[in-house]
Amino acid sequence: MAAAEVERIRVSGPKPPLPDPSTKPVVGKVRQVDAPIRNLKLSGHVGFDSLPDQLVNKSVQNGFIFNILCIGETGLGKSTLMDSLFNTSFESSPSPHSLPSVKLKAHTYELQESSVRLKLTIVDTVGYGDQINKEDSFKAIVDYIDAQFESYLQEELKIKRSLATFHDTRIHVCLYFICPTGHGLKSIDLMCMKKLDTKVSIIPIIAKADTISKTELQKFKEKIVHELSNNGVQIYQFPTDDENVTEVNAQMNSHVPFAVVGSTDFVRVGNKMMRSRQYPWGTVQVENEGHCDFVKLREMLIRTNMEDMREKTHMRHYELYRKKRLEQMGFTDVDSDNKPVSFQQSFEQKRSHHLQELQQKEDEMRQMFVNRVKEKEQELKDEEKELHSKFDKLKKDHSEEKRKLDEVRKTLEEDIIEFNRRKTQIAQQQALSSSHHTLTLGKSKKK
Repeated sequence: MAAAEVERIRVSGPKPPLPDPSTKPVVGKVRQVDAPIRNLKLSGHVGFDSLPDQLVNKSVQNGFIFNILCIGETGLGKSTLMDSLFNTSFESSPSPHSLPSVKLKAHTYELQESSVRLKLTIVDTVGYGDQINKEDSFKAIVDYIDAQFESYLQEELKIKRSLATFHDTRIHVCLYFICPTGHGLKSIDLMCMKKLDTKVSIIPIIAKADTISKTELQKFKEKIVHELSNNGVQIYQFPTDDENVTEVNAQMNSHVPFAVVGSTDFVRVGNKMMRSRQYPWGTVQVENEGHCDFVKLREMLIRTNMEDMREKTHMRHYELYRKKRLEQMGFTDVDSDNKPVSFQQSFEQKRSHHLQELQQKEDEMRQMFVNRVKEKEQELKDEEKELHSKFDKLKKDHSEEKRKLDEVRKTLEEDIIEFNRRKTQIAQQQALSSSHHTLTLGKSKKK
């Protein structure tokens, strides 16, 4: 732009004066004549006005990603509405009512309309509202949304990033299906939307709107809006800053929540086959704005504001999560003196703080180890003293026992000597007595 402006000023500047024909040339001198000036004709077209076309072509070549989260009780027609919105048949199986907890199932589909390719991910909340204790029904949903943000954040923080080929699974819009009771929102609805309004764009939808009369439906809508406002729940507002869609978006904001009807059946109405629901009392035409708000929802969700939802997810909800996570990691933009701090400085400060914590923990572990060793040494010393005292006691007992045994042995030896002496004495006496008796008998015979 600047170069073109400079070129324009130079070319369109004042022309040099032409030579006067009445002036006679000087004889004998060579006169230098300036070369003729080349006048450039500007066409006024540089070419950067084709930049939007370049962006469109590149975007069409790469394709688009859109992720929808459907929250609602089992049997409210979430899968049927998705089939109706995208005019296709997604393979989905009926969900049971007996699951112990809420589970989220994500299915990704490759769609194409004209030359535009769309990678659509539909996340369904299986078992939502079926438990007796519904206190933690929203926890699995919040964890899933945060997990998708965390996955994208980790890809951003990599040294070698591949965001161009990364499958972005961040939720761009949440369609919250409200049961058509006509009595306002349930506690679980208010609690869940309050937990999610800072994480995802929420569009409330009255499901199966053909089960409630028009008068009751209008009162039901007003009651829902009133309850959302009183409880501070922020739902998605269609943008009105774009002059091309300001009027239609402002009008559609007054129709929220949308009362929709979905159907996979086609019924002939006049000369056309229309997506409808056949009842004994008549036919509900899904794409008839007089019957339900299905067309309004499709226009606002897909045709008009899809890119705005994608942008809000990245610029608002993801940035809020990213800011919170980086602050938890210890990163900041300003220091204690409110001066700017670079990411490198924050990293170095965090690293230094982390090393100090590690050193402190290491010192504590070392001190704890030394104390444990000292305690163990003291225990071993006490046990050693106890063993020595036991050994001394056993040694003393052994010596005493040995002394007693020696005394008993000595007594026994003396008794044996005495016994042998007396035995010898008795033997001698018996021998003398026997010899005396023999002599007596001999004398008797001689007589």
